[in-house]
Amino acid sequence: MLFQKRHSDPANSMRFLSAIVFLTQFAVAFAADAAPLSAPRQVDISSRSGTLYAQLYKPDGDGPFPVVIALHGCDGLAGDSEAIQQRYSDWAEQLLKGGNAVLLPDSYGSRGLGPQCRVNVRERNVLARRERVADIMAARQWLVQQAWTARNRISLLGWANGASALLWAVRPQLPSRNLEPDFRSAVAFYPDCRISSGLGWSARIPTLVLIGANDDVSSPPACRQMVDGARGRSALARIVIYPGAYHDFDRANFPPHAIAGTSDATLPERGHLGTDPQARADSQKRVAEWLAR
Repeated sequence: MLFQKRHSDPANSMRFLSAIVFLTQFAVAFAADAAPLSAPRQVDISSRSGTLYAQLYKPDGDGPFPVVIALHGCDGLAGDSEAIQQRYSDWAEQLLKGGNAVLLPDSYGSRGLGPQCRVNVRERNVLARRERVADIMAARQWLVQQAWTARNRISLLGWANGASALLWAVRPQLPSRNLEPDFRSAVAFYPDCRISSGLGWSARIPTLVLIGANDDVSSPPACRQMVDGARGRSALARIVIYPGAYHDFDRANFPPHAIAGTSDATLPERGHLGTDPQARADSQKRVAEWLAR
């Protein structure tokens, strides 16, 4: 009788139904957030050195869409069993959710090379200032030929070696032929600024540098000197140095650690790497704001 009374109580029935509705809505929302976005597709881009392979994320529809050319670090674009490492696909999906198309050129895989982190700079076949800049320009040339591209909103985003290539690509000295309209903006995650700072670097487009204060793979002081030295003779250039953060601070689920006793070709030979949750969250916000300028 007690059991029957509880189930015949309208108030209890309403509470029960409300709970079911809430849990159903929560499950649907969670599934929507957890559902992976559309897989990227490979595109083949003609360049002076041959065919440049790239992975493309594009929103549904005809566009035109703003586009981000995203430049991998010395670890390369692909993982052991995937076309794009998780660290880069995470960023691509975030940018895609913001309404951007994302093009990720594979500078190493296109040339039959693996990771280059532990290859002596004098022995590298793909240099940031030369081959990788050429890849950037080839990617841009391909993009401006696509009907869905917003030609005046093509931006650059790079990490480590890719960020160093970005610094070369935005310099005023780069031949500007066929660059109208130019890149919209650029964001460089922990580039190696030591060469650029000594060459009187400046930028022709707004450029944001993001680096950790404890980055002992790259050089925060050199990046600060580079950006400060460009003041008054450059397009807008800004630097954010995150206290306590290491190299790779924006990489998810990557506990801070020292690089020691490993021959992993995807890692630098020295220094510390690891996620900094506060710096990661802040950098995501700053990248979105900078690209939306």
